[in-house]
Amino acid sequence: MNHPEISSIVISLLCSIVIGYMFGSINFGVIVSRCIYHEDVRTKGSGNAGTTNILRTYGKKAAALTLAGDVGKGVVAVLLCHYGTNWWFGSTGEYGVYAGYMAAIAAVCGHLWPVWFGFKGGKGVAVAAGAILASEPVVLLVLLVVFLAMVFITKIVSLSSITVAALYPVVTGFWSWYVGRNVLFTTICAAAMGALVIWMHRANIGRLLNGTEYKFGEKKK
Repeated sequence: MNHPEISSIVISLLCSIVIGYMFGSINFGVIVSRCIYHEDVRTKGSGNAGTTNILRTYGKKAAALTLAGDVGKGVVAVLLCHYGTNWWFGSTGEYGVYAGYMAAIAAVCGHLWPVWFGFKGGKGVAVAAGAILASEPVVLLVLLVVFLAMVFITKIVSLSSITVAALYPVVTGFWSWYVGRNVLFTTICAAAMGALVIWMHRANIGRLLNGTEYKFGEKKK
């Protein structure tokens, strides 16, 4: 099989980054709050444009719409870049995998700093979940089990999110080794995504250390 030129690979990765970022910037928390409630959720509660703050502020239906949208944009961004790159190169090799991971990181960045909404977005958990679903569904399944177990035990969504973000590169590394993918590349990309999510939870980490973090179902004082 003829390998593509380095310039073509670089162009495909840059395109994946741009596409991923643009999709990630479509923040459904802001869209739902503005279109349905004529408010900006970033002025409510924690000021975060994510599913958890939407749930606390507007309820389950709004949260479900936000979650579906944010997960969906991660899925679409990764699949579009993965299969688009393979189609461009006329192969089913790892070029699509590389493009998909670049799109995943960019989509998370777009969600955190959305160009369409003043560079103020959410914390990246839902879009990261969508990106992982599209790239490595088995990895997402493992992380989802851990996440749900921790939420059930601790009732603290932020702690559960931080934990799975830290575990993501570890699980990815083992899975990539098992299926014969580039362990170094996929693990570094997973670590970058995990680090972004953890960084956006730095205020939550402070409250966790102080014992003042919100627990799911807890009544506001």
